[in-house]
Amino acid sequence: MTSTTGTPRPSSLDPEIAARLRRSADGLLPAIAQQYDTGEVLMLGWMDDEALHRTLTTGRCTYWSRSRQEYWVKGDTSGHFQWVKSVALDCDADTVLVQVDQVGAACHTGARTCFDEDVLLKDAAAGPAGPDQ
Repeated sequence: MTSTTGTPRPSSLDPEIAARLRRSADGLLPAIAQQYDTGEVLMLGWMDDEALHRTLTTGRCTYWSRSRQEYWVKGDTSGHFQWVKSVALDCDADTVLVQVDQVGAACHTGARTCFDEDVLLKDAAAGPAGPDQ
């Protein structure tokens, strides 16, 4: 993970990639998992440099569990694997988009995605109402 100063601990991540990343104070990046062929947003996890390195080199998503304080590879315990198709940084280099082929549920609740159950707005009007409308 990171030291108490927020600087990354040594990792096997390519130093050129590591130098580009803009991490949170705890050394993490949000990692959005998206189904590669449909665009469906599956889940949000967290990666440090080593989790990103493992994701880039193994073809399987590796995340840092903030609650357990350990790495976890999606599917190792659940059988719901995420096979990596592509990995990209956003324009600010502070978020990772991992396009995957999801096998089974992405959410720990057993739902297909982590965004299935609590929809706050659906089928909104064509555009936002401006302040004068």
